Amino acid sequence: MILPVIAYGDPVLRKECEPISEEYPNLKELIANMYDTMYDAFGVGLAAPQVGLPIRLFVIDTTPFADDEDLTKDEQVQLSDFKRIFINAKVLEETGDEWAFNEGCLSIPDVREDVFRKPKIKIQYQDEDFKTHVEEFEGLVARVIQHEYDHIDGILFTDKLSTLKKRLIKSRLINISKGNISVDYKMRFPSMKKKR
Repeated sequence: MILPVIAYGDPVLRKECEPISEEYPNLKELIANMYDTMYDAFGVGLAAPQVGLPIRLFVIDTTPFADDEDLTKDEQVQLSDFKRIFINAKVLEETGDEWAFNEGCLSIPDVREDVFRKPKIKIQYQDEDFKTHVEEFEGLVARVIQHEYDHIDGILFTDKLSTLKKRLIKSRLINISKGNISVDYKMRFPSMKKKR
C-alpha cells in the first residue's frame, strides 16, 4: 500500500526517533508499504518519519543509481544489488575526506543541493528479523545510508547547507510546507493537513 510522504515542515521530520522491538505491530506490512511508497515516488531510500512514524527504521534500494554511466563497473554492480532494511541503526564511525553529491529528498520535492559527507561509514543495525549486523559501506551506498540515518535523528539534508543556500531556498521550503507544489506521488502537507 502506498502511503503519503510527509512534507517539509511537519514536526515528525524533526523528531529524534525511538528504537523499536520485535513486538512492533505489523512491522512486515509497514516495511512492504514503505518500499511501495518509495518505488512509487522513484526514491532510493525512505525513513519511517517520512511516512509519519517517529521510529528508527529506514529502507534502501540503490538499484536506480546502477545505470549511472559515470560510475565504475564495480560501483554499478554494488548499487544494482543493494536493497536493505535498517532497524535501530547507529552510525559508529564516519571516515575519509568529505565529498559533495547533489542530494534530494522525497519530503522536499524539487529541491536538490550539493551536500558534503564523509565517504566511509561503519554502522550497527538490525535487519527485519532483528539480527544485529555491524558493517562498513562507502561511496554512494554510504551516502544514501547517511541521508536516511539523518532522518531518524530529525535531520534533513537542507540543514547541512550554507547559510546563503538556506536563504536562497527558504521560500521554496515554505511553499512545500503549504502544499504549493506539484508532485507525482501522494504527499501530506503540514499547513494543509490534507493529502494530495
